[in-house]
Formats: sequence, structure tokens, C-alpha cells
Amino acid sequence: MVFLAFSAFLAGLIDAIVGGGGLIQIPALFSALPKELPATLFGTNKFASVFGTSSAAWRYAHQVNMPWRTILPAAFAAFACAYLGAMAVAWLPRGMLRPLILLLLVGAAFYTFRRKTFGSAHRPLHTGRRELVLALLAGGLIGFYDGFFGPGTGSFLIFLFVRFFGFDFLHASAAAKVVNVATNLAALGFFIPNGYWLPLLAVLMALLNVAGSLVGSHLALRHGSAFVRQIFLLVVSLLICKFAWDLWIVPI
Repeated sequence: MVFLAFSAFLAGLIDAIVGGGGLIQIPALFSALPKELPATLFGTNKFASVFGTSSAAWRYAHQVNMPWRTILPAAFAAFACAYLGAMAVAWLPRGMLRPLILLLLVGAAFYTFRRKTFGSAHRPLHTGRRELVLALLAGGLIGFYDGFFGPGTGSFLIFLFVRFFGFDFLHASAAAKVVNVATNLAALGFFIPNGYWLPLLAVLMALLNVAGSLVGSHLALRHGSAFVRQIFLLVVSLLICKFAWDLWIVPI
């Protein structure tokens, strides 16, 4: 329990800054509870994560001028498509995504590293109908991915908001939290009614996740976009290592 509580705190901290808390929390659950069903562990993870992410979103909303005209359509599309993604698990092999996701992560890291000013200034690129359409497309795509597969959702969201909407890393991280809350709620709509969670453990981890998210969002708000960019590159690098390990070392 102490190990899982610490993992939840650290996951909440990292997730509040740049996403990727699942890199810590999911392996910790599988390591500590190897006899539980995977669906039960994923449900427990989602329950804890949604509270931490909601806490970070609330903190950002009070400190950052949130671009709601982009965020809300993206969150709506993400919620709907996350449920569709969860349904698609039944008839599409998830293993086929690993090579594609690895390439996308490498591309995102390379692009961010090469462009030193990428995400340093907040200059929204779109308004009106174009903004709405792009937000729906981005939210729907990431929502489906999160429901179907999941790892790196927060990091992909941040990259999309910076690259295609002109946000800086701080605003992109704030926007990503709201969309991520929507995808987590959609997933919980499947896990909880079907009993795929451990209530007492989930509540404990949720409390520690919230504590970690408060620390992480404080650090991001205090140190700004340059700090978030550095953590983004670190987390994406870890995701690349994980996907490469799963693809070439661990049999699918």
C-alpha cells in the first residue's frame, strides 16, 4: 500500500505537468497486484487518475487564461470517441499500434528538440469554424486512442495543442488536462459499472494522486513553458524507451 501510494503521488505530479503519469502508476499496480485482472487494475488506475487530472485542470483554470473555445469541443469529441475506442478493443489487435506510436513519439521528440522556440509563446492560430473543426478532430483522434490503447495520451495532446493550435507549453498542458478528464470519465463509464476496480485502493490512490497533481501544477505554473517543455521531452523519451522495449524485447 505504501508503494502504491507513493507511485500515485509521483504519477499525479508528473501527469499534472506534462502527462504520462500512467508510466508510473500502471506498472506499479501490475507489480504490486499480479493476481488481479488487467481490467481491474486499469479501472483502479483510471479512477485515481481522473481525480488528479481534475485537480490539475481546476488549478490551471484559476491561474491560466484557458482557451475554452478550443478545449470544450476537443473534450466533447474525446469523451465520445474514447468510448468508441474502448469498444474497438474487442475487434482490433492493439499490438499493431506499437510501431506506429513509436514512430510518432520519435517524430514529436525530434521536432520539439530541433525547434528551440517551439511552444515558447502563446499565439493561437485559429478562430471560428476552423478552430471548432480542428478541435473536434484532435479531440476525437486522441479520445479514440486513449480508449483503445492509452499510453502517452497527455503528451500527444500537448504536442497537438502546441503544433496545430499555436499554444505555448503551459497553455497546452492546461488544455490537455481538461480533455484528459473527459477521456478518463468515458473509460470509467465502462470499468465501474462492470466492477473492474478496487474501491478502497482506488480512493487511497486518488487522494495521493491529487496531492501529487497540486505539487506538479504548482511547479508548472511557477516555472512556465520552458520547464514544461523540458519535462515533456523527458517523458516522451521515457515513452519511446517503453514502446521500443515492448516492441523488440517483450513479445506481443
